[in-house]
Amino acid sequence: MYQPEIYGIVLSFMIISMFCWGSWANTLKLCPKFRFQLYYWDYVIGLLLGACIWGLTLGSFGSTGQRFLVDIASASSRTFLLAFMGGVVFNVANLLLVAAIDIAGLAVAFPIGIGLALVVGAVSSYLITPKGNPLLLFGGIALVVAAIAFDAIAYRIREANKAAMSRRGIVISLIAGVLMGCFYPCVSAAMTGADPVGPYAAVLFLALGVLVCAIPFNWLLMRKPLDGGRATSIGEYFQAPVSFHFWGVLGGAIWCTGTVLNFVSSQAHIVGPAVSYSIGQGATMISACWGVFVWREFATAPSPSRIFLAWMFVLFLSGLTAVAVAPLFS
Repeated sequence: MYQPEIYGIVLSFMIISMFCWGSWANTLKLCPKFRFQLYYWDYVIGLLLGACIWGLTLGSFGSTGQRFLVDIASASSRTFLLAFMGGVVFNVANLLLVAAIDIAGLAVAFPIGIGLALVVGAVSSYLITPKGNPLLLFGGIALVVAAIAFDAIAYRIREANKAAMSRRGIVISLIAGVLMGCFYPCVSAAMTGADPVGPYAAVLFLALGVLVCAIPFNWLLMRKPLDGGRATSIGEYFQAPVSFHFWGVLGGAIWCTGTVLNFVSSQAHIVGPAVSYSIGQGATMISACWGVFVWREFATAPSPSRIFLAWMFVLFLSGLTAVAVAPLFS
């Protein structure tokens, strides 16, 4: 399999991962009035296709470790179950995150949910594989926590006349963030230890976990939507325009691409899972930029709300910069 060790290449992988993780949700925005529960079926298809394509290409070339198919065949039950359970946890977290995006928008759901996931995932990943300067790493994480608080305040000010829905959007984002931070250490543990699996096979096992979990959980959300809207049926899925299905599959493939590159980066000796995950979660900044500057989610917000939002960007950028340079000062 292909495994870069030059920091410049690894850093470029992490940056691309950040853009992929922060941009995939735009495909949901491109499907107006298409319920996110229906969109999610296509997203899962895209995730599985992406895992297979990357495994059969980058995962099957290079001189490091085992080839993709050999890695799958020789994986132990421990590594399979860890990566599979990571997919189950991720699926629940991601469905909640997509619901939060539906309620609160990209500029709110991502910074709160994924920002919290960065904190949980980075700390737990560091405990598993301690790499990178801890002062810079945890100092950067502290700045991200402050950014989350500022973003939540900006949202509450914007939604001052809709307190119930505002609270629901924040609570769902927070729950999604805690769960999202737990999936990465599961997969990271599968890629370390006595019988590790490679990152390309780990992504496929994760995708299988997403698929198995999505069938009952997403079906439940179709019947009991979190946004308080009407229930939906699978018949509406087949009535949707072809373009909507295309965007859903593309969204899953984009997220999968970011995940493959992030997992590969986490296996580089100079980086480690905590730093790779933390930089990848710079996706919060990318998604916030999409929400604020492209989708104009705060265009009509009061001035104090926009001030808190501006400080959120400053704190996030500062925190992510500290995390990015942490490997250079180990």
